[in-house]
Amino acid sequence: MIIAVDGPAASGKGTLARRLAERYNLAYLDTGSLYRAVALAVLQSGAEPSDPKAALKAAEALDLTTIDAPAIRGDDVARGASIVAAMAPVRLAIKDVQRHFAQAPPGSKPGAVLDGRDIGTVICPDADAKIFVDADVNVRARRRYLELKTRKSGGASPNEAEVLADLIERDARDRGRAISPLQPAEDALLLDTSNLSIEAAFQAACDLVDQATV
Repeated sequence: MIIAVDGPAASGKGTLARRLAERYNLAYLDTGSLYRAVALAVLQSGAEPSDPKAALKAAEALDLTTIDAPAIRGDDVARGASIVAAMAPVRLAIKDVQRHFAQAPPGSKPGAVLDGRDIGTVICPDADAKIFVDADVNVRARRRYLELKTRKSGGASPNEAEVLADLIERDARDRGRAISPLQPAEDALLLDTSNLSIEAAFQAACDLVDQATV
């Protein structure tokens, strides 16, 4: 079984995808972490994420086993990830990594859940279930703000207006890029989490998966 979970930042897709993987005993891949890892490698090399040569070099050297989870969660890395993800050569370089994960899940799992921006449209167009998770941008900004505030307790407090502006900018870049833009697959099931609790959203996601795979 392959489950594709797509959606914009802070829509809740990552949380839902991880829980779906646990529920159905499937392997899980946060494909956004791949672009974050590329961005981090570029920044650590002293280059800028907007440098296509540096970004492609980092993508071609990507190794899933060496991704440093804490290190890729920084704000600069997140912004860089959105920039490198818009580059066609970078997306092409790591497409096979994602498809291999889906087709040969680690741990002898009977399938995989992948979340990202183009899983249902490009990476796994034949996925057994496709869910497009979305939420009002103001709701997403509030979620991200609270997440950042918790993560940075004791440090500089994030600015909610800046978080909203950053999400709007990232949405525009993700939806407007020429290759693999963020959009629902034609056969994707839509899940709006704007007014749902985590538990309610998870149950709704399970219902959609069961509906798609019955």
